[in-house]
Amino acid sequence: MPGDSRKQGKPRRLRLGMVGGGPGAFIGAVHRIAARMDDRYELVAAALSSDPGKSMVAAEELLIPRAYGRFEEMAAAEAGRPDGIEVVAIVTPNHLHYANAKKFLDAKIHVICDKPVTTTLEDALDLEKTVKRTGLIFGLTHNYTGYPMVRQAREMVQAGELGALRVVQVEYAQDWLSTPLERTGQKQADWRTDPKRSGPGGSLGDIGTHAHNLACFVTGLPVHEVAAEVSTFVPGRRLDDNVQMLLRFSRGVKGALWASQVATGNENNLRLRVYGEKAGLEWQQENPNELIFAPLGQPRRILRRGGPGTGASVARAIRIPPGHPEGFLEAFAQLYKDLGEQITAKQEGRSPDPQSLLVPGIAEGVEGMRFISAVLESSRNRSAWTALSGSQ
Repeated sequence: MPGDSRKQGKPRRLRLGMVGGGPGAFIGAVHRIAARMDDRYELVAAALSSDPGKSMVAAEELLIPRAYGRFEEMAAAEAGRPDGIEVVAIVTPNHLHYANAKKFLDAKIHVICDKPVTTTLEDALDLEKTVKRTGLIFGLTHNYTGYPMVRQAREMVQAGELGALRVVQVEYAQDWLSTPLERTGQKQADWRTDPKRSGPGGSLGDIGTHAHNLACFVTGLPVHEVAAEVSTFVPGRRLDDNVQMLLRFSRGVKGALWASQVATGNENNLRLRVYGEKAGLEWQQENPNELIFAPLGQPRRILRRGGPGTGASVARAIRIPPGHPEGFLEAFAQLYKDLGEQITAKQEGRSPDPQSLLVPGIAEGVEGMRFISAVLESSRNRSAWTALSGSQ
């Protein structure tokens, strides 16, 4: 593996490659910023577009030293170089995740992949086998798990501050697809509403998986069953733009999830509420530096990022003093920081910082695909309760 002879000593940046994220791609720029924020990576190679010509031009404009027209060419060439990439970021549309991830894993290169992990459960399971076989690091960028106060919420649940959990409410509401934007040629709307590129879920796969992952991350509990209704409100749209469901978690915990991209007046309104016997928690992505903690029979408290009452998981995930807002880009950067620690630890033959292990991986990717499959099956069967196949 390129760079696997690294020994403990003078630190250096990890050599990073990128597939996708070229002209017109929003998420590619986010990943590039996140990778450099903590100075743990250097982007040295890329295949930025499915059009080889565009890929070469984009890499030159971004000052990336090595440009490739195809990801297959990139994986083979970089695996053969003594200074080849050690990790690749896959930021393509969903239908390309599986082939890219498998190719680079087989080339003995660690992978950071955008979500959802694949477009089918079968591909996700096969990729899980590949990750286990290669022993490489695989990170899935459910970026909301990188927010300090989301990690604080998880820490408080694990510490028993809420008591036995009872109810989980999570919603992710946007309005950017309230009109048939995909018919205007807008790139992000075009591929996200195309089942060949997005997979079988529209709002379900795009933001519903984030809501599902956030609820499971904070509570530490898997969803066992769903009773769902999937809807398409914009005429002629090929995928769903609204989904609502009841959830059954393990330990008898009940929940509800709503994800919509036609919720007029909402920009990026991701909200989680968790209720236990002793207290409740509430977090909103549009106000991410605060966590509301409501002990039974006591005044509600507002915990602020880095302020009194926050724990070790928050301390690792903040970069600037309290009162200075941190948000979306920093949360993404936290995943890159944590994955960088995992990769470096593997190279150095040591155990990683335990706090770095909070990043979602292939297991969460597989669970996300089980979630999508169960929701679609439930909706087809008039919202019948449907188990997530293989969930424990």
